[in-house]
Amino acid sequence: MSLTTTEPAAPKKPSIVVTAGAIAVLSLLGLGGGWFVGNTLLVPASPAAATPVPAPAELAAAAVEGAHGAPAAGGEHGAAGAAAPSLIALDPIVTNLGYPTDKWIRLELALQFTGPGDTSLAQDLHQEMLTYLRTVSLQQLQGPRGFQYLRDDLREIVDLRSKGRVSKVLFRTFVIE
Repeated sequence: MSLTTTEPAAPKKPSIVVTAGAIAVLSLLGLGGGWFVGNTLLVPASPAAATPVPAPAELAAAAVEGAHGAPAAGGEHGAAGAAAPSLIALDPIVTNLGYPTDKWIRLELALQFTGPGDTSLAQDLHQEMLTYLRTVSLQQLQGPRGFQYLRDDLREIVDLRSKGRVSKVLFRTFVIE
C-alpha cells in the first residue's frame, strides 16, 4: 500500500494578458483625465492664443494723426480758447517677460493728454512701462482678467507719473510671442 500525498494547489497567478489590459485601461483613463483638466482649466500659452486688441477705425486714424504730438481729429481751439486734447502714439514697446524669459511682448500704446501733448513726459512714461513689463510673468497676462490687470497697472503708472495730465491710455496692439 502506498500512501500518496497530494499537495494543495498553489494559488494561480494572474496571466500577463490580464495585467497588461489593466495597465492599458488605467493609462487611458489617466490620459483622458489629464486632457480634460488641461483643456478646461488652463489657458493655452501658444503665440496663436495671443489676442491682439483691435482699435476702432476712428481711433486708428486719430492715433496716426496725433503721432507726432499734433492735436487729434478736430484739434482746433474750443470756444473758451483751451487746447483740445492731443493724442501721442508711443514707440512700440518690445521686451522679454520676467518669466519665462524666452517669451516676448510687443505693445503699442497711445496717450491722450488733457491739454497739449508733452513728448518728454510721453518718453518718460514709455520707459516706466517698459521697465514694468520686464517684471511681468506670462501667467499674469493670460486670459481676459490678465489683460484687464495689465491695463489697470499701466493706467496706474501713467496716473502717478503724469499727475492727471494724461486722460487715457489707448492700446493699439498687444502681442505675446
